[in-house]
Amino acid sequence: MSAVPAIVLIGPMGVGKSTVGRLLAERLGVGYRDTDEDIVTAEGRAIAEIFVDEGEDAFRAIEKRAVRTALAEHEGVVALGGGAVLDPDTRAALAGHRVVYLSMEVDEAVRRTGLNVARPLLAVNPRKQWRELMEARRHLYEEVATAVVPTDGRTPEEVTQAALDALELKQA
Repeated sequence: MSAVPAIVLIGPMGVGKSTVGRLLAERLGVGYRDTDEDIVTAEGRAIAEIFVDEGEDAFRAIEKRAVRTALAEHEGVVALGGGAVLDPDTRAALAGHRVVYLSMEVDEAVRRTGLNVARPLLAVNPRKQWRELMEARRHLYEEVATAVVPTDGRTPEEVTQAALDALELKQA
């Protein structure tokens, strides 16, 4: 029998999955795992470098393996990269898990990240590309989510509590 994460966090880049994931893990008394961090550690280079050197398809294959491993091995909180839900096998693997979609609108994304950070998919026209990414991904996030937690105008602590409330989980 494989381990089942307590919570899997999904959502766009910059939404705060890592911050909220660590807070959730602390509040639940479990470990935290980020598949993007797993990829950087395993590959020995930044995700942006993988995109540049090998392309998005190669990165997505690496990401798919990282997600599959994390879902099988980790019993705590797992945060997935923003594009992990693009893969149909990954979406299928999320069935039966408590999946929280952390959502945000473009204005919030601008406020948080300035959309000018080193994000390989936002290199040319960040606002336009962010909107297009969200149009392509929002329905996939919603399809696999057990709960949707808007993050706009909320602190990480408020988002953490909203996720716990939405899943009706008790803190450690």
